[in-house]
Amino acid sequence: MKISVACMGTQVAGHFGHCENFRLYDTADQAIISETSIANPGHRPGFLPNFLGDMGANVIIAGGMGGGAVEIFNERNMEVVVGATGDARTAVERYLRGELHSTGSICHEHAHADECGH
Repeated sequence: MKISVACMGTQVAGHFGHCENFRLYDTADQAIISETSIANPGHRPGFLPNFLGDMGANVIIAGGMGGGAVEIFNERNMEVVVGATGDARTAVERYLRGELHSTGSICHEHAHADECGH
């Protein structure tokens, strides 16, 4: 399974589309086997969910995310986990142990920095 995390460096980003980078974790047997980071290629409607899906991601972890992105991830059968905070690798490890669950934190506007991740 490949898990992607929207990040600001190595920390989970508060909003998926405005992150600096994505950390991609290849996992097997409930453990991380490799980790890479790629720069966010740019926020535009509908692009990032398909970009990550085309890279083979099965799961996306973020602090918050807009409803349009959630819909595209769902259409591609990718699991969305929002409401995460802190270190990205720790979030993935918690997910693999079944300890990280989505809070359903959906952002409703682009002027929403105060509501994402809550």
